[in-house]
Amino acid sequence: MFKVILKDGSAREYSEPMPLYAIAKEISEDLGRTALAADVDGKVCEMGTVIDSDAQITFFTFEDQKGKDVLRHSASHILAQAVKRLYPQAKLAIGPAIENGFYYDFDCDVSFTPEVLKELEAEMKKIVKENLPIRRFTKTREEAVKYFEERQEPYKKELVEDLPEGEEISFYEQGEFTDLCAGPHLSSTGRVKAFALTSVAGAYWRGSEKNKMLQRIYGTAFTNKTDLQEYLAQVEEAKKRDHNKLGRELELFTTVDYIGQGLPIILPKGARMIQTLQRFVEDEEQRRGYLLTKTPLMAKSDLYKISGHWDHYKEGMFVLGDEEKDKEVYALRPMTCPFQYQVFLNRMRSYRDLPMRLGETSTLFRNEDSGEMHGLIRVRQFTISEGHIILRPDQLEEEFKNCIELAKFMLETVGLADDVSYRFSQWDPNNREKYIGTPEQWEEAQSAMQKILDHLGLKYTIGIDEAAFYGPKLDIQIKNVFGKEDTLITIQIDQMLAELFGMEYVDKDGNKTRPYIIHRTSLGCYERTLALLIEKYAGAFPTWLAPVQVKILPISDAHADYAYDLQKELILKGVRVEVDSRNEKIGYKIRQAQMEKVPYMLIVGEKEVAEGKVSVRSRKDGDQGPVPKDEFVQLLLQEIEEKRR
Repeated sequence: MFKVILKDGSAREYSEPMPLYAIAKEISEDLGRTALAADVDGKVCEMGTVIDSDAQITFFTFEDQKGKDVLRHSASHILAQAVKRLYPQAKLAIGPAIENGFYYDFDCDVSFTPEVLKELEAEMKKIVKENLPIRRFTKTREEAVKYFEERQEPYKKELVEDLPEGEEISFYEQGEFTDLCAGPHLSSTGRVKAFALTSVAGAYWRGSEKNKMLQRIYGTAFTNKTDLQEYLAQVEEAKKRDHNKLGRELELFTTVDYIGQGLPIILPKGARMIQTLQRFVEDEEQRRGYLLTKTPLMAKSDLYKISGHWDHYKEGMFVLGDEEKDKEVYALRPMTCPFQYQVFLNRMRSYRDLPMRLGETSTLFRNEDSGEMHGLIRVRQFTISEGHIILRPDQLEEEFKNCIELAKFMLETVGLADDVSYRFSQWDPNNREKYIGTPEQWEEAQSAMQKILDHLGLKYTIGIDEAAFYGPKLDIQIKNVFGKEDTLITIQIDQMLAELFGMEYVDKDGNKTRPYIIHRTSLGCYERTLALLIEKYAGAFPTWLAPVQVKILPISDAHADYAYDLQKELILKGVRVEVDSRNEKIGYKIRQAQMEKVPYMLIVGEKEVAEGKVSVRSRKDGDQGPVPKDEFVQLLLQEIEEKRR
């Protein structure tokens, strides 16, 4: 006899070995039908796994992410089998499940065009209809190397060769197709009921530019066609909101090949939006006691060696010069902290000087991998609302709380507060090369941060090995329209760099004491924020943020002087306004302004000129009819001042 303990704590006893699918079916017909995998004592297993001793079991359906992963991983193998059937010369690379689907990388001399994807989908449907059993078996490392040599699969062979000597290696077979894989998988290809291939992209083998560029086919899979169609409809809506597409159409930014990847040109309208955000942040920080700094864009390697960036972050920096040849080597700054510390170090400080809140609109440079570049979300040069608070230990909780409140205020004002999540990013003691400091220092800093977060009642997840090399951090995370998650705002606790830079203050007792430092941003990277705002509002920005807030549309040339006089008046009041005086019909001008998503259109004709009025057309509320000019201006300025959304 052996006992199985289920997720709800209930127990079942069995007198003979039982496969997981039989246990699920015994619990309920519905679970037997929908279970895709199960956690057995902490390991995710396929439903054919036989249980013959005491175990704790949690079943996963498609409602669980692990269930989705198993189904979609099996779909990726079905895709690979279809590719090998239609293009036997294709070489297999890797094909994992990802958050919203799966992908598989291929080395193939045939370009996977949309037409080819349709052919592959048709072949995948045949494989599903064949309902091929999926069988797991193992080989030794030596047998696996020989297996892939014989089949001329160099990428699989390389993966096997990287595994330790003596490792037993698992394979999965379905019909004539066999793949190297750790699993788990579904019991048969017939269980993948609904799928679609969505796109093709280039991907370097193992993510390195030094390796060959492969073709990556993306897809997704669901348990039914209705859910698949709903997801594909969401993807189409996301494409419409994609800042890479919409930002260019609205002339907010562009890119130029001969300038470089990850180096966008912010066009006048986009630049005006960033300026609006920047002024908002700087004014708010000043109200909250921040001191403005302006520091160099580069420094000698000496500075980065003190801070630890040279040893722990050099690969992510743009280095100017060669240490072996040049007397002095410089690097563009990847962050501002070691520069701002010099403000504190300018003279001896007293405990009365703390907290010292330093803020700067910083242009930073990071040598991101080319495969990571994405529009304005991930770039190599960016501007950030960066700041550092140098403080006494007794001020840590209050100042950290203030940083969170400032970040929440910013997010609420721009309209992103409901879209974010919080991650407590900690170090990994098993990855010591990445971090400076002692385990005791990390324990102290992480315990302090956890106490603060828990005291504030903040809901967060934990990210192991996501900390900065010098301290733990609270990452405020956000997803773009395609579900890719990035960090928008970071708040970090640091007690190590103060020691490296010899930062001290005189405490109440006259003793020299090391301060704590909080690294933080208020709104994060302006380019990334702009990208997310484009997607959030689909380009229809709140009036206070809109690059053009008002468009004046004279009906004919006879009304142009009135329109331009009104424009001058609005400009003097700080309103961003344009006049469309083209010799076009008024309906055409209105449609054009609507496409540009301008918040307000003011139509002026003979009657408006005679009565000192404007006919107001609101993007939000439609045609509002004639309104006295001064009345409209007053309401507009109030809306902008209150930063309404």
